[in-house]
Amino acid sequence: MGEFIDDKERHRLEGAERQGFDSPLPSNNISNGEFFPARQSEQQKNYERRLTALVDKVAPLRHMSRRSFLRSASGMAAAFAVMNKVYGQTFEVDDREIMDQAFADEREEGLAGQFIFDDHSHFLRDDTNLVSFVRIRENTGISKNPELAEKDQTLEYLKFENYIKEMYLDSDTKIALLSGAPSDIPEDWFLTNGQIAAARDRVNEFAGSKRLFSHAIFTPGQPGWLEDMDRAIEEHQPDSWKGYTIGDNTHKDESSWPWRLDDEKVTYRGYEKMDRAGIRNVCVHKGLFPPSAEEKWPHLLEYAKVNDVPKAARDWPGLNFLIYHSGYRHVGGSPDAALSHFERTGRIDWVSDLAEMPGKHGLDNVYADLGATFAHAAVTHPRLAAAIVGILIRDMGPERVVWGTDSIWYGSPQWQIEAFRRLEIPEDMRRKHGFAELGPADGPVKTRIFGTNSARLYGLDHQKVMAPASDKLARLKAEYRRNGGERSNRAYGYVRRS
Repeated sequence: MGEFIDDKERHRLEGAERQGFDSPLPSNNISNGEFFPARQSEQQKNYERRLTALVDKVAPLRHMSRRSFLRSASGMAAAFAVMNKVYGQTFEVDDREIMDQAFADEREEGLAGQFIFDDHSHFLRDDTNLVSFVRIRENTGISKNPELAEKDQTLEYLKFENYIKEMYLDSDTKIALLSGAPSDIPEDWFLTNGQIAAARDRVNEFAGSKRLFSHAIFTPGQPGWLEDMDRAIEEHQPDSWKGYTIGDNTHKDESSWPWRLDDEKVTYRGYEKMDRAGIRNVCVHKGLFPPSAEEKWPHLLEYAKVNDVPKAARDWPGLNFLIYHSGYRHVGGSPDAALSHFERTGRIDWVSDLAEMPGKHGLDNVYADLGATFAHAAVTHPRLAAAIVGILIRDMGPERVVWGTDSIWYGSPQWQIEAFRRLEIPEDMRRKHGFAELGPADGPVKTRIFGTNSARLYGLDHQKVMAPASDKLARLKAEYRRNGGERSNRAYGYVRRS
């Protein structure tokens, strides 16, 4: 949640909830706070117009309001059908899902039990100081729009209780990994390591099973960082580690402690502690650093790249390096430009570099996380999303790609889950670039990416999670659905003002 967006830029933003109606998936370029978003494209406006027209035609036939239809399984299918009309065939949709609610519900219920491990999620601490973006929401009149929120947008939507609703009740996510973001200013951490661990324990104690995993944030070079790691190991028993090589991602202008993964004198001292403690998954924020960011913070460019991964992974074969955002660089810019570059060269900046590492360097301990990157690409240009996924699977193998959504900045992760379930790489791209079919929503490729890869990394018997009778959280979700609970179709990121 970036205070690094300056005051001039901040006045050009507003809450993502401002979109004109309850679209099941965002119809605008949403920033999670780590980049300045592009304007809504003409294609996204076309999507809004087409979906509105379709819903206004179909909902009355179904004796449903627009809002109720858009929050239904049929409404979700309609959104992806319109995406295909606007961008070209990329998502698998059966037209019967739109017209026949029973048919759509049957498909939805048939996939609801799928094992999904979201390795990348966030919420904000109760005493957060990161309030400037909430003022954006308070000044946009969102609460006056009856199609949107029933009450004013506040920080409460970015905190624990709403996190539970969006992640566990409104999506098919079975396991989540709670993350955070550090700052050189202690009060501006999203969550402290202690708060992350406390949330994990609270959820798991309530559920009666392990539904929430936890990061501990490590900050190489900062005063006391090694002692902080010792304290996290002893007091919080994290499930994995999270680091930002650019240092303070919240205040980039003032970031004093950027670091490299392959720094033998500094970072390797942290790896020694990780390895000794047996906490061997190292999750690292990379990418999300387009040329516009390079112009503002040129000193951080080298730290945002992925070129420090190979040596670290080779020197520490007992650790697993999970590269968040798949290293994707050009977020916030023109998706057409990124896609055009891919079509000319067959490459996507930093994603291709990352994907080639296992083959080039003989590494089997480097993984790509899809968080934020897939969300951004899927709603700006689905062919770009297909290209990113295609490159990662072709060059790394499906066993090294893991599912993450960066929620709750993008609202409930269910729309991202549906987008990936329905995604198929277009045939012309498969022929030209040697991509394989992704296959069915519950086929072997998507099953690995959605959950079993992460289950293996975290030593989890995922079959135990699939036994809802013994899980209080699953029973709560069933009760919630029986009582009419439904997705809000709300996102919590930031968009450019119209």
